[in-house]
Amino acid sequence: MTSATRGIGKSVHSPDQAAFCELMVGARKAAGLTQQALARRLKNPQSFVAKYEGGERRLDVVEFITIARALEADPLKLMTILLSGGKAKSPRAKPVARRDTRYPNELSNDRRERQRV
Repeated sequence: MTSATRGIGKSVHSPDQAAFCELMVGARKAAGLTQQALARRLKNPQSFVAKYEGGERRLDVVEFITIARALEADPLKLMTILLSGGKAKSPRAKPVARRDTRYPNELSNDRRERQRV
């Protein structure tokens, strides 16, 4: 059975995929991160971020959620924005209490000291 038979195209160049790429770039920029900074949070090379933002690579659901959390954005809000055609509010999530151990290399020294105590 081919993808045309099922009615679902696999092109990474579809309008929906382009909208998803734009959404992910916008979410990263709204978080004030460069591709390099986001890649560090994800423990991936910068090329990983560049490839999915440029539409060269697709993301699965688990990767999408991981990236949204690294951006401190709500994955559900991001999906809502995508499904509404980009006509929703900012993808930034409301501040959520997070453990300080999430990105230890990014913690300030005083937060590291408090964590040790």
